[in-house]
Amino acid sequence: MQAVIEVAMVRHGVTAWNEAGRIQGRTDVALSERGRRALTGRRLPARFATYRVYSSPLVRAVETAALLGLATPVLDRRLMEMNWGEWEGQTRASVAAADASGVAHNEARGPDFRPPGGESPRELQARIVDWARSVAGRRVNVVAITHKGAIKATLGLACGWNLTGKSPVRLDWSCVQHFRFDPQSDEFALVEANIRLERGE
Repeated sequence: MQAVIEVAMVRHGVTAWNEAGRIQGRTDVALSERGRRALTGRRLPARFATYRVYSSPLVRAVETAALLGLATPVLDRRLMEMNWGEWEGQTRASVAAADASGVAHNEARGPDFRPPGGESPRELQARIVDWARSVAGRRVNVVAITHKGAIKATLGLACGWNLTGKSPVRLDWSCVQHFRFDPQSDEFALVEANIRLERGE
């Protein structure tokens, strides 16, 4: 029988594309030097020490896991960032400049927003739930090294937020976001937001 599990989600460190404001999506961008420095010597809080570690296979997430001292995470494509299709590599400003009214109309669709050639947040939520259901079958608590979009999608599920307007919780992307997942109902709940990483020894 599946059991309720704890899910601690950590966003990858900063990349050069983050610094430039470029949309990354599935594009495989490594951490920047600033991103690596910020993670060096950091560790997950001790309360998560026994959790099994999973990671998006994108290099920025794998690098983050290594810098946090998390050896050999299980790589799972369901933890990848949302596919932003034709918009990857562009800035939000350049996308809006090309079609401001079309972008605004698309974004107003909330979980059904879809970049050209990409996927919707609703589809991202479905794969996050599918991943959580599969790990719940192993009856283990888990850490997921993942992406901003994946964590926002999970917060939407946990808080009943349609991903438009102001977020119900202001998330610090350098922190751990702690959720609980019930595989009987496929529901997430937010346990605690913005748990700071600790200094390693």
